[in-house]
Amino acid sequence: MRLFHLLTLLTGFLLASPAHAQWQSTTYTLKGGWSSIYLSGDASHAAIGDLFPATVTEVWRWNPNPNQVQFTESPLIPSAGTADWSVWRRGAPADSSFTEMIGRSAYLVKSTGTIADTYTVTIKQSPLPPGSSWVRNGANFLGFPAFGTAATAPTISSYFNTFPAAVAANAKVFKYVGGELGPGNPLLVFSTGSERLDRSQAYWFSAQVVENFYGPVEINLSNANGLDFGRTGSVITAKVRNRGASPVTLTFAPVSSEASPTGQAAITGPVPLSRRVFNPLTLLWTETPLGSGFTQVIAAQSTVELQFGLSRGAMNGGTASLYASMLRVTDAGQLMDLVLPVRAQPASLTGLWIGDVKLTGVESKAAGSTGTTTPEPFLLRTLIHVADGGRPTLLSQVFLGQLAVAPHAQGVCTQEALLKQDAKSSATRLVAAHLPLDLVGAPYSPTPPQQGVLLQPVLLQPITLTQPGSVIFEVTVPFNDPTNPFVHQYHPDHDNKDPRGDALIAGQESYTLVRKCTFTFTASPPAGSTVSSGWGSSVIGGNYTETITGAHSEEISVSGTFELSRASEVGTLSQ
Repeated sequence: MRLFHLLTLLTGFLLASPAHAQWQSTTYTLKGGWSSIYLSGDASHAAIGDLFPATVTEVWRWNPNPNQVQFTESPLIPSAGTADWSVWRRGAPADSSFTEMIGRSAYLVKSTGTIADTYTVTIKQSPLPPGSSWVRNGANFLGFPAFGTAATAPTISSYFNTFPAAVAANAKVFKYVGGELGPGNPLLVFSTGSERLDRSQAYWFSAQVVENFYGPVEINLSNANGLDFGRTGSVITAKVRNRGASPVTLTFAPVSSEASPTGQAAITGPVPLSRRVFNPLTLLWTETPLGSGFTQVIAAQSTVELQFGLSRGAMNGGTASLYASMLRVTDAGQLMDLVLPVRAQPASLTGLWIGDVKLTGVESKAAGSTGTTTPEPFLLRTLIHVADGGRPTLLSQVFLGQLAVAPHAQGVCTQEALLKQDAKSSATRLVAAHLPLDLVGAPYSPTPPQQGVLLQPVLLQPITLTQPGSVIFEVTVPFNDPTNPFVHQYHPDHDNKDPRGDALIAGQESYTLVRKCTFTFTASPPAGSTVSSGWGSSVIGGNYTETITGAHSEEISVSGTFELSRASEVGTLSQ
């Protein structure tokens, strides 16, 4: 089975992402009485009472309901106790049905005073990918990522040019202007051709439509959380659709995050984004740092696919560090302005790695023989487990599945008996057949250390991905081991027994073999590698050398390269 197909069958153990990463503040203008706001990002890091000043006494969140429920009251007026609305009241926790403000949601805010009173409130949010669901006939309370400020934003009709049903003659649009609820609040928008779309407000749309429209350009990401690379991701795809009848020019520009609010993970720096472009001549992907950004022209009513990567080598913080930023997308027509969250953490090598050593060089001991290159590469399956503290272990076999010990979590073990007996059918066994059975090899470290020789594992530590180093494993195959190539239990010259059946010592019929295997990890793929992304996170490797003692009167050296792919992130190896 090819390695790619094998890895797709393995159980993944991914690290959990923090609840929030990048941050951006939005300022809202409130009037005395009732105002509406729209949160494009998540603000659940703080309680509602801490986000708003004391002048705000109530906050109502509209809950889109896909079941087309019938209203007992106008949807323009909040009604407690229904599925359509959740309410927060200051100083009345018993009367409040929610306490945090989530993103991509429309809210009604009640402030003290009259329509003549104006308040401003700035809310720090963690941006979310854009999204909108028109799920009701005649009742959608929504906001949109319009370009510019309230005074310079596009008109409603121009923004909805690619979705005219929402503002057609038989549809109505309402906005809240402050004061008590009644005939004048919310106010009917009489001219969508002159009314500007305020990105900070939420509007009622009374239209017989069901859609997912949020802007004239739609962006669908391969990761629902945005450009979230986590610890192991290397590529995220964005499918960008132009809904309009004319070509559109988009600008993609990186934006740094604000400082994290109290209680949230500190941000080490922006994510070093890159753009991946396929070269049809070389049939390879090239990655270019995003820098100040790029532009992309999209033809009318068509879709393009963009790919984004990152330079993990530039994230030189510890494994606990967090890199977060945003990618701003604007169009040349100044209709839409949105940000995509971007997040990554330095790769952790903790877990199980599987791959192959590709031997391409063998030292010949034949008289007059020159050169070491082999006609074809020879593959050696390789299994290395890296513990939580960074210590690597070379394995000849390993099992992945539910462990026998409670709570029967998915784990990595070296013996079948350590698996949950009635769950073995879903477990996976991996084997490196060229190594002695049940080998669990720690890094080789002679005593006393050999002067001038680096023998400690220096690369298999999470923060040294950009610093090449080596780890050495010494594999000993005793002269009487069944896996020793000199041993054959059915051949009298290779059974380690004399004619009387007494045991012989090493060197009489067979020899003890010592394989010193050196894995030199590199910050970039070695020559001949076809890996185009993920190096240092989901794929690691470099150069391989091995010296073999005992197979010949002289020491034999072989060499090549190796690549390992992550099979699990479990750092505990059960033995």
